[in-house]
Amino acid sequence: MNDPLQVLLAERDIARALAAFARAMDAREWAALDGIIAAGATADFGTGPVRGRAAVVEVMRSFLDDCGPTQHLLGNLTVEVDGTRATSCCYVSDLHLGAGEKAALTFQTLGEYRDLWECRDGRWWLTQRVKLNRAHLGSFAVLGPGPKGWSPQ
Repeated sequence: MNDPLQVLLAERDIARALAAFARAMDAREWAALDGIIAAGATADFGTGPVRGRAAVVEVMRSFLDDCGPTQHLLGNLTVEVDGTRATSCCYVSDLHLGAGEKAALTFQTLGEYRDLWECRDGRWWLTQRVKLNRAHLGSFAVLGPGPKGWSPQ
């Protein structure tokens, strides 16, 4: 059985890591993700699975580096801790504004992050992220080209 205090601390650490992840995307501070995403992490943002921290970050950069300002809002977070492993689930509402000639355009998704975490040497690391997109609003043209071979449906 998990110690209730350790569970609370794990929940807090994971919630903070989720917020730091979202802020890093919005600020384009990609190096900040080195302290959150495990080296061998996997992810699927609806564009197909990728493996490794660099590949996970590259997918995000392929959309956001050419985009204007963004804001990723997280809510309705649940965290389930089982020893040194945890799962989290939270809603994400992300707004993307166009840049340059696309400044009048916007793009938004309503979705959910389903994440797996592992505690290593007292620190929680994201080991898997799956984003479920429930709805898209606006124009995909706001975003960068996305990963090679991807196209909006």
